[in-house]
Amino acid sequence: MPSLPHEGLVELFRNRPVLAAELLREAFDVPLPPFTEARIESANLTDIVPRELRADLLVLLLDEEPVLVIIVEVQLHDDPKKLFAWPAYVAGARARYRCPACLLVVTPDAALAGRLSRPIVLGPGGASVTPFVLGPAGVPVVTEIPEARQSPELAVLSAMAHGQTETGLDVAVAALVASAGIADEEQRALYTDLVLLWLGAAARRALEAMMSIRNYEYQSEFARTYFQQGREQGALQPIAHLFERRLGRTLTTEERAMLVERLREQGADRLTDTALDLSPEDLATWLEATNGH
Repeated sequence: MPSLPHEGLVELFRNRPVLAAELLREAFDVPLPPFTEARIESANLTDIVPRELRADLLVLLLDEEPVLVIIVEVQLHDDPKKLFAWPAYVAGARARYRCPACLLVVTPDAALAGRLSRPIVLGPGGASVTPFVLGPAGVPVVTEIPEARQSPELAVLSAMAHGQTETGLDVAVAALVASAGIADEEQRALYTDLVLLWLGAAARRALEAMMSIRNYEYQSEFARTYFQQGREQGALQPIAHLFERRLGRTLTTEERAMLVERLREQGADRLTDTALDLSPEDLATWLEATNGH
């Protein structure tokens, strides 16, 4: 399941498509072709590759015609499968738009950034795809409020990357001030949530002394949704484990999704009683019947 940090980072690039190009130029010194527009395109590449391949975000730079495709991937954890999917993303996007394509991977984990920066060798002959990997060290430190107001998304990204460092308070204040000027209420609330989510303890205490944020609750519907999903998943894990022990097998994706629904409706105690009271055979029948509804 996607997490709030993952989806929040994707939203920053979705709300400001040119941000991907700006970071390629500023963080990696990539010479970009002239372009007049940056827009979000469908990230589903199944029209090129004959299986489900969906990137987090696909940014297309245009100068009347497409001049560069930037595939944006947010990576929070190691996922070896991505090393096989990412070259296909680049090849698929290049074929679709008939222009150069590159991969920008964004991760808040410095160690992971180092590992992902290596070329992905495709096979004999030395052909490879090398992603541009943006770790915390590569994100600009935005502490000046005028700069933050010019690009609230970059300011929030800066706060997420550096919120737990010695500049945490400065980047958080710049990002919060910049976010306060956003007209869209839900977007403004989401940016505030993201800044405070990544703030270090010392910076948070200093910010609490300046503002009334103690016992802060998520303000955006976006964040509240993922927070609720996180709580449900946390409560589900021991129940799902109990069901699997009783059944002697792993639950299917459909069965786990059904247990989430039953958890909302019946509560953890009743599901636990069901798992313990029924025989393995009856429990399998219960799962099948409940999943059918």
